[in-house]
Amino acid sequence: MRPVWALFGALVLAEIAYPLTGGPARTALVVATVVLGYVVSVAHAWVTRGPRTAGALVLVTTGGGFLVEAIGRSTGYPFGDYDYTGALGPRLLGVPLVIPLAWTWMAWPAWVAAGRLTAHAGARIAVAGLGLAAWDLFLDPQMVRQRYWLWHTDSPALPGVAGIPLTNYLGWLLVAVALMALLHAAAAAKPGNDAPMYAMYLWTYASSILAHAVFLGLPASAAWGALGMGLVAIPLAVRLWRS
Repeated sequence: MRPVWALFGALVLAEIAYPLTGGPARTALVVATVVLGYVVSVAHAWVTRGPRTAGALVLVTTGGGFLVEAIGRSTGYPFGDYDYTGALGPRLLGVPLVIPLAWTWMAWPAWVAAGRLTAHAGARIAVAGLGLAAWDLFLDPQMVRQRYWLWHTDSPALPGVAGIPLTNYLGWLLVAVALMALLHAAAAAKPGNDAPMYAMYLWTYASSILAHAVFLGLPASAAWGALGMGLVAIPLAVRLWRS
C-alpha cells in the first residue's frame, strides 16, 4: 500500500502546483495530475481487490468513458453540444486520450466511498454515481476557463457558472450511474484497505473548494461543487470521524 500512498502524495503536490502556474506548464500539470490519479485508482483496485477488479475498472470506466465522450462529442448526447480544443494533447475520434483516464481516476474513489456509506447494492450505485457526477461541478468550469473544451450551446446554465449547459451535469449523472451499475456487476465486492481512496475523495473535495474560491476566481463553481460533491464527501467524513 505504500506505493499507492506515495503516488497519492505526488498527485497532491501536482494539484497544489496547478494554480501557481500558467500556460503550457499548467496544461502539463493537468495531464500529469490525471495520469497520476488514474494510476493511483487502478493500482489501489489491483492491490485491494485483485487484477480482475482492476481490469473491470479499466474496461468499464476508461473504455466506457472514451465511448461516451466520443459519442457525446459527435452527436451532442447526452451532455450537449461541445468540442475539445487541441490543448490536452493527442486525440482519438476527437477525444483527448487523457480524458477517459479522468473518468477512472474519480470513479474508483467515488465507488469506494459509496461502499463505506451504504451496503445496499442499488443505493451504492446511486451514491457512487452522484459522487462521480458531482465532481464535474468543479471540473467543467475549471477546464472551460482554460479553454480545454468549449460548449456551443451553453444555456440554460447554473447561476453564476456561464458557458456550461445544465444538460452537461444531467448527462454526467446519467452516465456515472450507468458506469457504476456496470462496475457493480463486474468488480469484486470484498473490502480492502480503502484509506487512500477515502483520502483522495475528501482531498479532491476540499482542495477543489479552496482552489476555485481563492486561487482560480471561480466562486460560483466553488459553491455549487461544495454543495453537490458535499452530498457524498460530508457524510463520508462524518462516518470516518465516528469510526
